[in-house]
Amino acid sequence: MVLRIHGLLFLNLQTLFGLYGHRDKLSGLRFSTSVAACYSILTLKFNRTPRRKLTSTRSHEKSKLGSFSWHGTWRSTFLNLTQDQISQVRCENVFSDVLYRPFLCTYTPLSPYTTNIPRENAITRLENLSATEFLDSWSNKPFILTKTVLEWTVYKIWDMNSLLEKYGDVLFRAESVDWSLSTYVEYMRNNSDESPLYLFDRSFVSKMNLNTNNKQQPLAYWSPECLGEDLFDVLGDKRPDSKWLIIGPARSGSTYHKDPNATSAWNAVLRGSKYWIMFPSSPSSRPPPGVYVSEDQSEVTSPLSIAEWLLGFHAEARKTPGCVEGICAEGEVLHVPSGWWHLVVNLDASIAITQNFVPRSHLTNVLAFLEDNISDQVSGFRKDVTDPYSLFVEKMHSQHSDLLEKAFAELERKREGRKRKWDAAVSNTEGETGGPGFSFGFGDESDAEVP
Repeated sequence: MVLRIHGLLFLNLQTLFGLYGHRDKLSGLRFSTSVAACYSILTLKFNRTPRRKLTSTRSHEKSKLGSFSWHGTWRSTFLNLTQDQISQVRCENVFSDVLYRPFLCTYTPLSPYTTNIPRENAITRLENLSATEFLDSWSNKPFILTKTVLEWTVYKIWDMNSLLEKYGDVLFRAESVDWSLSTYVEYMRNNSDESPLYLFDRSFVSKMNLNTNNKQQPLAYWSPECLGEDLFDVLGDKRPDSKWLIIGPARSGSTYHKDPNATSAWNAVLRGSKYWIMFPSSPSSRPPPGVYVSEDQSEVTSPLSIAEWLLGFHAEARKTPGCVEGICAEGEVLHVPSGWWHLVVNLDASIAITQNFVPRSHLTNVLAFLEDNISDQVSGFRKDVTDPYSLFVEKMHSQHSDLLEKAFAELERKREGRKRKWDAAVSNTEGETGGPGFSFGFGDESDAEVP
C-alpha cells in the first residue's frame, strides 16, 4: 500500500500485518529491497475497495487541516478503519529477520540501557550555579540543575490534561506533520511505532500566547539565570529559531546530533523524564559509536531508531572515553554544551521546553561556524537573512565590541595553532621520505604534489 500524507510517500508494511507500528518516521523513510519486494506482493492481496478509496480521500483532506481521528495504526487511520474492519493475518509460519528486527526494536525494554549508569559517566547534578561559576567552570560541561524549573509557572500548571483543555484544537508540528494537539495526544497514547513521532514545535510561544518577555506580568518560564545572556539576542527578530515545545510518548526522542549553528542549549523537563547520553567533539575526536559523519560534516548516518542504536552500540559507548549519561527528571533542566553529540529518549510520556543560546564562552565557536560553513549547514534563519555571519558581526560590533574583539583574537590564535601543526606535520613527512610531499607518480609534470 502506498499512502501520501502531506505530499510525503508513506510505505507501511508492518501495520499492514497488524503486528506492530511503522518502521520509519514520516521523514527519511528507508526500506530494504527485501521489505519492498515483500510489500509489493502483499499489496496484491490487500487491495482497497472503491468505498475505502473514497473514505481515505476524505481522511486525506482532513489531514491537511491537521485534524483527523487516530485509529491506532497508520494504515487504519489513513483508511478510516474501525476495529472490526482491520484484516487479521495469521503469521504462525512466518519467519523473517527483516520483520523481526523492527519488532524487536519496538518492544525492547529501555531500562537495561538507562539504569546502572557507571559513576564515572554520570552527568553532574547541581542545585544551582552562579553566572561566574558557569563561565569559569561549566560552560563546556553537561550538568543538570535540580531547582530552577520548580519556580516556573508552566511547571506548576502544565500537564497533558490541562494542555488538552486549553490548546486541544491548536495545531503543532510533529516532525513533518501539523496536528491538532488532541489528535497528537490520541496518537501518543495509542501507538506501537518503533520510533514514535515527536512533537517539536518552534512557534509554541505565539500559538499558546505565553508571556516570556514582559516582566511586569508573571512569566511563563525563563532561561536559567546562571547561563547568562544569549548573544544571538543582538539579532532581534532576525535571530535563528531558538525555542521549542517538546511532547512525546515513551521511546520517542532524538538520535545523535549536535545543536545547530554551534549553539549551546538547555532542556527543561516539565512532566516525565529523559535519558541522555553525550560525547564531546573536537576536530581530532571520533563521533560516538555507530555514528558516521561525512567529510564536510553536513550528513550524519546512524541506526534508524534509538532502540536499534541501544541494541547495537550502547555497551561500546559506555566504555568510550568522554561518554557521559544521566536521567533528567521532572522539574529539572539539563545543559548541552556547544558541539556535544547527544542522544535523548523519553522514558515515559513527557512535556519539555528547550532553548538554544550563545554564551560568551562559545562566541568564538559560533563565529567560526557561521563564517566557515556553507549555507545549507547554517540553519534556522529567515530566508531574507542571506549572510548570517556578516549580520551577526555587525550587530555584535555595535553592542558588544569588546567581546567581538576578544573572540576574533581567539579565532586567530586557534588558526595559527592549526597552521603550525600542519606545517610541522608536512615537515616531518618530508624529512622521513627524503623529498617533497606525496605525488601520484604518473611521471609527468602535471601531477600536482599533494602534501
